[in-house]
Amino acid sequence: MPLKHSLTVRVGSKGAVMDSRFYFHIAALVSCVVFFAGCAREPAQVSYAKDVAPLLEKYCQSCHLPGQIGYDSSGFSVSDYDSLMKGTKYGPVVLAGDPLNSAMVMLIEGRVDSSIKMPHAGAPALSQQQIDTIRLWVEQGARNN
Repeated sequence: MPLKHSLTVRVGSKGAVMDSRFYFHIAALVSCVVFFAGCAREPAQVSYAKDVAPLLEKYCQSCHLPGQIGYDSSGFSVSDYDSLMKGTKYGPVVLAGDPLNSAMVMLIEGRVDSSIKMPHAGAPALSQQQIDTIRLWVEQGARNN
């Protein structure tokens, strides 16, 4: 024969009675809230071809193609994925999976001296949404997708 356990608690001045079923329902509700809060949607996969390359073309190619001033001073070309990932004559600018330490992300976010922020002063700046797109692409592994 199963045992039935009940906890009786007096609450407030009117002496309302609650039993263990009430606490079970509260615990179940809290568990559901915590579970579904952890099920937040993953950010969409950022595509190099559809999302990143058009931004590089619009904001970077005027200086960072062979024969242009940015390329001549750094050796950095954004003409295609392989050139981008090769980086500059000083080293890589994209560290796949590491937007915090990727030079390209630091340069477009302005986490560098203002004299080297990209794009340079006078050129149109990327919007915060565009910067976030590039940052997320790097965070997701900077894939050629």
